[in-house]
Formats: sequence, C-alpha cells, structure tokens
Amino acid sequence: MLAKLIMMFRIPELRNKILLTVSLLAIYRLGFWVPLPFIDQELFKAQMDKLQSGGSGFGQVIQMVSLFSASNLGNSTIFGLGIMPYISASIIFQLMGSVYPPLEQLQKEGEAGRKKINEYTRYATVVICLLQSFFWIRAISGGFGNEGAGMIIKGYDGFVVHMVGALVMTAGTVFLMWLGEQIDEYGIGNGISLLIMAGILARMPTSMYEYLQPAFEKGVRAGTELGVDKLLLLAAMFIGVVIAVVAITQGQRRIPIQSAKHVRGRKVMGGQRQFLPLKVNQAGVMPIIFASSLLMFPYFIFSQISAIWPGSMTLKTLASAFGSGRGFMYNSCYVALIYFFCYFWTAITFNPKDMANNLKDYGSFIPGYRPGTRTATYLEQVMVRITYVGAGFLAIIAITPMIVARWMNIPFMLASFYGGTGLLIVVSVALDLVQKIDSHLVMRNYRGLLESDDS
Repeated sequence: MLAKLIMMFRIPELRNKILLTVSLLAIYRLGFWVPLPFIDQELFKAQMDKLQSGGSGFGQVIQMVSLFSASNLGNSTIFGLGIMPYISASIIFQLMGSVYPPLEQLQKEGEAGRKKINEYTRYATVVICLLQSFFWIRAISGGFGNEGAGMIIKGYDGFVVHMVGALVMTAGTVFLMWLGEQIDEYGIGNGISLLIMAGILARMPTSMYEYLQPAFEKGVRAGTELGVDKLLLLAAMFIGVVIAVVAITQGQRRIPIQSAKHVRGRKVMGGQRQFLPLKVNQAGVMPIIFASSLLMFPYFIFSQISAIWPGSMTLKTLASAFGSGRGFMYNSCYVALIYFFCYFWTAITFNPKDMANNLKDYGSFIPGYRPGTRTATYLEQVMVRITYVGAGFLAIIAITPMIVARWMNIPFMLASFYGGTGLLIVVSVALDLVQKIDSHLVMRNYRGLLESDDS
C-alpha cells in the first residue's frame, strides 16, 4: 500500500490534482477562524455551549445542521452557514426537475443543460443564503429568545449591522461553493462532498477528546461512567459500521445481459455474456440528509405555535419530541422519511425505461425478457427490491447513534461521528475518492489502491 501511495505522487497530473485539493480544503478550514464583525465572541461561545450541552431542541438542531452542511453554527465565523444554502438549492432543483417540464427538458440536454441548471442553482444559493444569514444574525441579536442576552456588541445592534453580517456570511458561502467547483474542475473527487467530509473529520477529534477528558484526569475503570467496556464497545461499533458501510456501498445486484451476434465481413461480433451492475444503495446518503432537514421544521413549527398557546401540553410534547431528536415518534418519522426519499431519489436518478432502450440500441438483452417494455418492467422490479434493502440499511445507520447515545449515556454527536451518519458520509466519500484515484492509476497501467498485488 505504501508503494502505491508513493506511486500516486510520481504521476505529475495526479500529484497536482491531489495537492490542489488538499490546499483548497486547508483554505476552507482556515475560514472557520475568521470571526464575524460586531459580535461578542465570548458571550456567543458561552451561549452556544449552554444550548448544546443542555440538550435543548435548538441545540440539537444546530448540531444536526452543522453535521450535514460542512458548517459550524456554534462559531460565529464567515463560513458559519457552510454550504447548507447550496445543498438546499440543489435539492430544490432536483425535486423541481421531476415535476417542472422546462427543467426536465434542460436535464435531457446534456452538458449545456447541466451548466444552465448549475447557473440557476448558484443564483438560488445567493437568495437562500441572504435569507438564512439575515435571520441567523437576527437570532444572535435576540440572544436566541433570551431577553437581554443579545450577543451583538452594544452600540452596533441595528439593521445596517445585521445586513453587513448577512452579506459577509453570504460571501463566505459563495466562496465555499466556488471552492467546491474548483475541486470538481481541477482537483480530484466531488468538491461539495469533500467539504462535508472535511468538516466532519475536523470535529471528530474534538468530540472524542471532550468525551475522554475525564479519563485523562481520573483514569479509566470498568463499570464506571467512562469505563473500558464502553470504550471497547464504541471501538467495535466503529469498526462494524465501517465494514457495513463499505459492504453496502460496494454491494451490487448483477443482472446478466447477452449481446446479440452480428457479422461484419468475415468476423462474428458480439454474443458475449456480461453483467449489468445495479447498486444496492443507489441513493447514497441523500435520503438521510433530506429526512434530517425536513425533521427540523416540525420543531420550529410546534415551538412557535406552543408559544402562542402556552397552555397546550400536546404542542409542548410534540415540540420536545422533535427537538430532542430522540424517542419513538421522532425515530418512526425518521425511518419513514428515509424510506420515502430512498425510493424518490432512486426514481429520479434511475430510469429503467431509458436503460432498457439503451440495451436495445446496443443489441443487448436480458435472457428471458423481451427488449423494451418487458425489460424495463423487470429492471424496475429489481430496483424496488434492492432499494428496500438499501433503505433499511440507511435507517439502521441513522437511528443507531440515537439508541447508542441513550444506552451508553454518551454525547449524541460523538455517537453520530463514530457509529452513525457522520461515519457513513466519511466512508462513502472516501470510497468515491479512492475510485477516482484508481481511474487515474489504471489509465497509466498501474494497479489500483484496492487491487491486491496477486491479482
């Protein structure tokens, strides 16, 4: 493996792509140390620590948003929103592309249509970011609902300052969007996914240190709140999730296809038996991101309504259930939304009719099924079955941190990093990055990183 890593840097083009990607990711991390103007940083940090450590609904929402958007709302910096507005805009255009005919037509125009949709996505990102950042600054100004606890320096708390802060955060998000596009164009890997992975990896050591800090002071003993048994179980869960994620990400249903024989001159072409690989987890991590994003809205809605009718215990119970990120009701809705978005995203990205037509055009067919409609129906049935398995896997990964956090009495974000969604994102993006590096190595007749030397 060490020889293969050295070989990566001996190829000038691949070396330049890797170094450029690492440099842009370093710039992304440096931006988290540039604070927003006019904000009392010490007061802001104390208030955020209180919200996140107290287990409040708002603190849980902030942690979930930060996990999925390469942001850190716990710090008032220029990159505070991360690429969350860009993700929101991309989701909107993906959903609209399946119901709005002009956008659907643009998607079918190939590269030109994709560029046009990307342009619209950028414009939508700016609008969404301006709105989100302005309301975020206003929330900071109001102390997140605590009277007299505003965190903007006295004498500067006004509309002009709020707009300046919103513009600075918008510029930071647009810059991150540009960094992601530069990685796509000149680096290696998917730029936005790498930004999210870098944000998760940067927070993993801090979460582990905060959890292990009492052990450094008092020592580790079996059976205590921070015992050897818990650490071993956490390590085993980490290894198990990594193995499961790799298996389900690489898992395929291979459908045999046969190419028809045809004669060209004196040669007989075709007639070979090949396989059509269908991924078990076709939707990737998008269903978890969609479901988590949607489950943030019930908390805000029920909280606002319960503030209007403070005597309603039902509204307070619903707000608490969706704000804590735990409990039977929240987990049930979470699993249901993951299944829904798995099938929805697969329906958008996988078109069995087009695939059947492509097989027919290339003179290939699935044994036992006539080309055309019968083949499309069979492919759709297979995809429905394997998507059910992939959605079940994602649901287990998504709710495992909540169960483990309560069972082992550990912080929710630590469980998410080392045994759940955060680890799923990191491993999936890392596998995609390795595959892209392998493609460069294979083009130059080198063995891939995942290939054994005996093969």
